[in-house]
Amino acid sequence: MRAARFHKYGPADEVLVVEDTPEPHAGPGEIRIRAAAASVNPIDWKARSGALAGYFPAELPEIPGRDAAGVVDEIGEGVTGVAVGDKVFGLGGIFGASAEHVVLTAWAHVPGTWTLEQAAGAGLAVATAGGALNALGDLTGKTVLIEGAAGGVGSAAVSMAAARGATVIGTASEGKHDYLRSIGAVPTTYGPGLADRVAALAPTGVDAVLDAVGSGSLPDLVAIAGSPDRVVTVADHLRAGELNVRHIGAENDPVLLAEGATHGANGAYTPHIAETFPLDKIADAHRYAEQGRTQGKIVITL
Repeated sequence: MRAARFHKYGPADEVLVVEDTPEPHAGPGEIRIRAAAASVNPIDWKARSGALAGYFPAELPEIPGRDAAGVVDEIGEGVTGVAVGDKVFGLGGIFGASAEHVVLTAWAHVPGTWTLEQAAGAGLAVATAGGALNALGDLTGKTVLIEGAAGGVGSAAVSMAAARGATVIGTASEGKHDYLRSIGAVPTTYGPGLADRVAALAPTGVDAVLDAVGSGSLPDLVAIAGSPDRVVTVADHLRAGELNVRHIGAENDPVLLAEGATHGANGAYTPHIAETFPLDKIADAHRYAEQGRTQGKIVITL
């Protein structure tokens, strides 16, 4: 099969190549898909660069990519509820998704309202956002502030929090405010003065805060929330430890994937694709992702 791989850590242009590689196969409790698309996430380019080698060491050469969508073509022992030919999206390991065949350990059926490209952008975003929102507890009737609300995880969190009964305030640059309104958030800008802007929008305060971007604002977010217990981050592990804030990582949770698919089916959540790249241009996709200002998700088509 064709896949993108890196044989050493380094810059995207220097280390990413597209080449023929052996096909993976589904083991017990797993499925394999003929992938139509995969997404590019911050963990992908950080892992390829070597920045995460101490946490997630690659067994070089390695295929980047965490989540993908496509058509099931192989089913492992013990798997039920899915058939060859079904369209699914989901998550595999830390590596392996930027390839023609991808093994998934958690998945959900693609709702008819999504394209496969949109579905490819949903897996890790939904798992990360849903896990973080779970950590914040019951959100019914609560006001939630989401820092970095226009990104892949942030936009999924906006939709999921609103569907769980929360009023959502989301931060993004001013040019993305119409987008935030369209997905159910009350927008405001990030940066200095955020506490005053949030106070104007929520005079009685916010009940919970999710940092989806890791821009260095975590101390301000704790001050806005009034307690580190009311804040979670998915992107600022270092400051989380310093401030006693919970850092939440994504888990391969099919329940959260199914929740995202349900919101997709009823129109409450549609993954926003910022840009698509063919597999041969994956280095361009990684470079684009490294800019850190993406509205929605970056997707590789196969």
